[in-house]
Amino acid sequence: MTDWIKAATYQHPEQIPISISFLPATWAQYGAALNEIRAKYPLLFGDVKDMNIVDFYLPKSYQAGKYLDAWGCEWENIAEGYNAIVTGHPLKTRDQIHTLKEPEEDDGLPHGFMFLRLTDLRGFEEAMIDFAEEPPELQMLIDIVRDYNVRQTKLMVEKEKRDCYFFGDDNGMQHALPISPAKWRKYLKPAYKAIYDVVHEAGALVYMHTDGCIWEVIGDMKEAGVDIVNPQIRANGLQHLVDTCKGKVCINLDLDRQLFPFGTPEEIREHIWECVRALYLPEGGLMIAAECAGDVPLENIDMICKTMSECALYKG
Repeated sequence: MTDWIKAATYQHPEQIPISISFLPATWAQYGAALNEIRAKYPLLFGDVKDMNIVDFYLPKSYQAGKYLDAWGCEWENIAEGYNAIVTGHPLKTRDQIHTLKEPEEDDGLPHGFMFLRLTDLRGFEEAMIDFAEEPPELQMLIDIVRDYNVRQTKLMVEKEKRDCYFFGDDNGMQHALPISPAKWRKYLKPAYKAIYDVVHEAGALVYMHTDGCIWEVIGDMKEAGVDIVNPQIRANGLQHLVDTCKGKVCINLDLDRQLFPFGTPEEIREHIWECVRALYLPEGGLMIAAECAGDVPLENIDMICKTMSECALYKG
């Protein structure tokens, strides 16, 4: 059993699982210089043999230009290497929901598969009005999206047996949920549970990445089937995450991406250690993750890697 699974299931991992990822824009910005840093930290990156090889995957949503997804949403990207946004929303009126059908195409479960899918289809403002007024079309749309996601999840678990399946759907904004916790519980919690039940029935764990301020419903996410939650420290606050996660649900803490471009290396080091000391339990329940965009200075990237390598061995 890996330390990752031990941490997720509170079975005393030998080390704290840690991960560092770089956006395609970061590779484009720094190239081989990133490999020079990566080579210093084999605990994080293994054996980096060729410093000059810079090969990274650029998914469709990170490519400049426009495209339509399976639902008819138009995505636009003006900064290659960063993620696109939806600028064309196909369901401009509630009446159009009555004729909406699930896509025949099996497009999997991309980031934004449930809540964000609602805002992609309707547009953010119209979706917020729907949640405020609660017309019957709101539940109708949720059911259509949920059923498609259940279908995709069944296909996923049938195709490949894993210990854990990964989901990503940003539920929060910078300082709060975009809808009340009560409405989140009424409309979204049952939808997620229907999807995640498929995973648990297959004997696997559910990992959910979700950006924004979501601490008020983390307990509900666990009840809906989330085994590992991946929240942002900046949006939620460390104490809120200690209160809602420590010893209750495994957290893969997303370190402060808004600090990384502007903080000093020492400020970043202090930030990482503060989080680890606050959330650590010897039985597990803690993972640490850092994502570095193209605006993070190399000296800060180096400090992130150095500190996280040290934190992995922390024993309280």
